[in-house]
Amino acid sequence: MTGPADARWGDPMRLALAEARAALATGDVPIGAVVLDEVGDVIRAGRNVREAAHDPTGHAEVVALRAAAAHRGEWRLEGCTLVVTLEPCTMCAGAAVLARVERVVFGAYDDKAGAVGSLWDVVRDRRLNHRPEVVAGVLAEESTALLEEFFAAQRAEG
Repeated sequence: MTGPADARWGDPMRLALAEARAALATGDVPIGAVVLDEVGDVIRAGRNVREAAHDPTGHAEVVALRAAAAHRGEWRLEGCTLVVTLEPCTMCAGAAVLARVERVVFGAYDDKAGAVGSLWDVVRDRRLNHRPEVVAGVLAEESTALLEEFFAAQRAEG
């Protein structure tokens, strides 16, 4: 099932899903992200690397935002879109706000740690000086299925 947001954001989300699948090779939770420039071209991508890099901040969004900022030669990512397979946590939502991305597009909701509407709503907090647009639920079924398969395999092993 697809929605109107999937038509515009489906292709970038499929790229983020490919990044998420690549994270599986290192035992990381399959979450992927891409950063698009003002015209919608992918400027950088990232995947979870917490296990691979032994880095608690190695979330897909942070990896992608860092790479995009380095690529642009500045920390401000104004006009850019962050596309990620899972609703960002508080750290990643905060990073999106601080990077001044124009919008955050995500796939699956995260009822346990989501900070873009589920548990918290960091990106739309009126006390902050920047509030990105939010597009939620893009290819949510695919993102959810990937995560469910990963965690089912983890439970079966453990």
